[in-house]
Amino acid sequence: MEEDFPFHSTLFDYLLTLLGLFLYLLDVCLDIWTAVSFYQDGAYGYLAVLIFLLLGSSVLLQVFSWLWYSDVLDKLETGVEKCVNRHRLIKPVHVLQLGVCFRYAGVVEISTYSFLRQTDHFSENVALSLNFDLQMLRLIETFSESAPQLTLMISIIAHRGNLELITGIKTLVSAAAIASSIVAYHRCMRAFLPEQRQLGWTSSFVYFLWNLLLIIPRVTALAFFFSVLPCYIIAHFLSVWMLLVLGAWSQKTDFMENQYWEWLYRAAVGLIWYFSWLNVAKERSKEKSIVYYVIMGLDTMVLLGLWCWMVVDQAGCLNTFDPYIVIPVLLGLYIFGIGLRMIYYRWLHPKCLESEIAEPHKPEDMGREAACYMVEDTSPEPAPPTQPITGVHKRTRTMAVNFFS
Repeated sequence: MEEDFPFHSTLFDYLLTLLGLFLYLLDVCLDIWTAVSFYQDGAYGYLAVLIFLLLGSSVLLQVFSWLWYSDVLDKLETGVEKCVNRHRLIKPVHVLQLGVCFRYAGVVEISTYSFLRQTDHFSENVALSLNFDLQMLRLIETFSESAPQLTLMISIIAHRGNLELITGIKTLVSAAAIASSIVAYHRCMRAFLPEQRQLGWTSSFVYFLWNLLLIIPRVTALAFFFSVLPCYIIAHFLSVWMLLVLGAWSQKTDFMENQYWEWLYRAAVGLIWYFSWLNVAKERSKEKSIVYYVIMGLDTMVLLGLWCWMVVDQAGCLNTFDPYIVIPVLLGLYIFGIGLRMIYYRWLHPKCLESEIAEPHKPEDMGREAACYMVEDTSPEPAPPTQPITGVHKRTRTMAVNFFS
């Protein structure tokens, strides 16, 4: 059995960890400020929608976080986790909606020890495991809160028919933040590859750009549709989301430990798919992504067509948002984004066959070099059966297999 190797954190990695925590806390403060602004302006309808998005996303994150903790309460590694668990406060922490902050504290602790070169405290397996769960939670939060909230903000702008420069910049920054969260998840997946196949600046930029170009048309189409037919957006979301959940079920996902909780994961996948693609199965991933983008492209065109039909006679809206200009621009961004995605997966994305991804014999064998290498069977006799991996090691390996297939 291979031994765990220490986790080394550079100054850049350490600063990124602290920046991530700061941006998370800043996002919470901005959400509160936005809610207060809606209340002061008397926009109680928008306030109700915002509160629903914030509370719904937070509860979803806490449920996932608690489920992932519940199986490993006796195997916690960081001092923060051990202290809170010793006083039986992990469940109250999640009830108070502080689970993500708690996980950030654990990641910051590991990064601090590593940055100070006290590498005997934690192995890289522990660091990767904690970081993976955190990035997975942040990815779910991105599409359960940030993307819907951006849709709400754009719909308000479209409804008022007035786009100021500062508002446009804020909207673009919000879309870039969503794409950045996807890149952060991508970097987390790349951590399971050998050092020479880590995510470089060129591939990072291309990956960020094509996600940004595909997210902007999707979110804008939903927002414009919401601005003219607010009651129908719920019916649209529920119908599309349920079909996407069934699509996740048809791929026989195996992410959670319990088959009943697997449906919660599939529901979260359907929510992510409502805005962006995430590969959750290893078989025929290329064909499935093609089908997905064709369907989402057609759905986006229908939404834009209905918006155009509703506003074409409203001269006030055409002063800022002319459908005959907006729609071709958005479709052009979508097509360009698809082209960049093809370039990325043709030349920049590492590909690993399932047979090249190591099956760790024990959870602690799950490290960076256990992600991709050829397995040669030189034993004259069949190898003894190994214990199945569970918990975060199962989740990380499952997503790595799906991501690089």
